[in-house]
Amino acid sequence: MKHATARWLWTVLLACTGTLHAAGVQVTDDRGVTMTLTQSPQRIVSLLPSLTETVCELGQCHRLVGVDRYSNHPAFVRSLPQTGGGIDPNIEAIVALKPDVVLMATSSRGVQRLESLGIQVLAMEPRSSADAQRVMGKLGQLLEVPDAQRIWRAIDAGVSAAAQSLPPGARSLRVYYEVSSGGYAAGTGSFIGEMMARLGVQNIVAPSLGPFPRINPEYVVRANPDLIMVGSRNVQGLELRPGWRGMRALREQRICVFTADESDVLVRPGPRMAEAARLMARCITSKGLK
Repeated sequence: MKHATARWLWTVLLACTGTLHAAGVQVTDDRGVTMTLTQSPQRIVSLLPSLTETVCELGQCHRLVGVDRYSNHPAFVRSLPQTGGGIDPNIEAIVALKPDVVLMATSSRGVQRLESLGIQVLAMEPRSSADAQRVMGKLGQLLEVPDAQRIWRAIDAGVSAAAQSLPPGARSLRVYYEVSSGGYAAGTGSFIGEMMARLGVQNIVAPSLGPFPRINPEYVVRANPDLIMVGSRNVQGLELRPGWRGMRALREQRICVFTADESDVLVRPGPRMAEAARLMARCITSKGLK
């Protein structure tokens, strides 16, 4: 009788274990595609810097086996194999790394190609603060990290602290933030624009233009911002743009030029968003805009 009971208990245990194993991990990406894995992925290729940084902030850097050419933080990822970029992923190099899952932007090329080769893809592209928060939660779910939202709570507290460090007068400032060459700006609906709003400054880019619109130089001249924020990669030739030399920001040298490393912090909707807020606040203070 004891042996029969033992066999019954063993059968139940196996059945339960099998059910748990079969359930595995399920995550739905920004395309609405649900990915199912029998277990949390141990070999990950990330093709978006903000996703790379989030994986590492969750304490799971060791699972990364490859990254895109732009992922450079934390320092650990610089030693990993590079597999191209979002617009030109190296499919062969990715496949050779035998990943359990590939993290990439929804707009990235290669999603369908990788899936046709049997590679699991989780496509996510955070553009707003809410997107960034949601992505952190989904990666925490994928990696089975409890309370992944602690990262977001720390970010939120850091941004609030940066905002509180600025005087009330900052709320009257009108700011233009140029994200990349070609005149692409941070709109009010982008995570950068939302951060500007939390800091209390006014974005000259109209909400109707979208999160990252391409802005005509004359639009900026008409808006005549008090302050311009731009990365060192894009600052060359600002004064040569039609009408820009006469704008207040250029006349009074109220331009914050962020280094390449600082720009990386500012344009990535990931764990370093509080640091980005501090950089913006420091910019405002350094230009005497109080």
